[in-house]
Amino acid sequence: MASIAYSSAAFTGTSASDLLRSSSNGVSGIPLKTLGKAPFSVKKRDATVVAKLKKGKKHDYPWPADPDPNVKGGVLTHLSHFKPLKEKQKPVTLDFEKPLVEIEKKMIDVRRMANETGLDFSDQIILLENKYQQALKDLYRHLTPIQRVHIARHPNRPTFLDHIFSITDKFVELHGDRSGYDDPAIVTGIGTIDDRRYMFIGQQKGRNTKENIHRNFGMPTPHGYRKALRMMYYADHHGFPIVTFIDTPGAYADLKSEELGQGEAIAHNLRTMFGLKVPIVSIVIGEGGSGGALAIGCANKLLMLENAVFYVASPEACAAILWKTAKASPKV
Repeated sequence: MASIAYSSAAFTGTSASDLLRSSSNGVSGIPLKTLGKAPFSVKKRDATVVAKLKKGKKHDYPWPADPDPNVKGGVLTHLSHFKPLKEKQKPVTLDFEKPLVEIEKKMIDVRRMANETGLDFSDQIILLENKYQQALKDLYRHLTPIQRVHIARHPNRPTFLDHIFSITDKFVELHGDRSGYDDPAIVTGIGTIDDRRYMFIGQQKGRNTKENIHRNFGMPTPHGYRKALRMMYYADHHGFPIVTFIDTPGAYADLKSEELGQGEAIAHNLRTMFGLKVPIVSIVIGEGGSGGALAIGCANKLLMLENAVFYVASPEACAAILWKTAKASPKV
């Protein structure tokens, strides 16, 4: 609570026209000729200002009092935004996989009948299992291009950090572009494999709706590309090989990103990556969309996982240009 006192002057013995004269001819708007003649008094009024302090927001990831010693990475893993999901991811069935689901349901029904009745249905179960395996091989042996795109976009496909925590002995995430921003759609950090340090840079998608909103569905802003550029300079200075993981539908194309120089940020990354002295390996783990993927994909070696895609424009965008409708994407 604070108390502030301010005053207002009341003048007597002078006209209103005198008081409105320019202060250049007097002091504080009072004509000089009246200073010695007219008495004036100062009235004081007290004003009370009450300031209510807002309770500070509790940090989302406080330092653990008793970290679990069995967790890989210890306290650093606890402080990370990427944690095991509380709820298991729901299975997602693609349209072309529905015949496999029907066979699975039949197998489940037969097993339930065997348990309830006590009868021997082993021959039927073996027959259905063989049928399922054969259908699975036939389906994935003759995938169409658009079906591979759907697999690359599968919500349950392993993300960048899933791969990182599986292949590294230790990983320390590095944040920020040194301009006050930290784009969560691009994750960077130093990891060790067999006592060798590497700089890992990757586009991170979410594993559920909440994470996807936080990660902007894997679509980086200019801040993300500038963060990646900063880490590339860091790796080049210290001699760390750079490994990038590509998994994005493209750079974020909203008005704000364009105002902040999305094209310039991508072009700067392209030019810089061509001149780095350390080796660069890029891996497409999902979908690689246009310049948004290329901004961290100029490498000495480019690898792609099975059923991953790399395109200049998405099939839907191409179909919209050629046939004026995104529904024609299977034709692309």
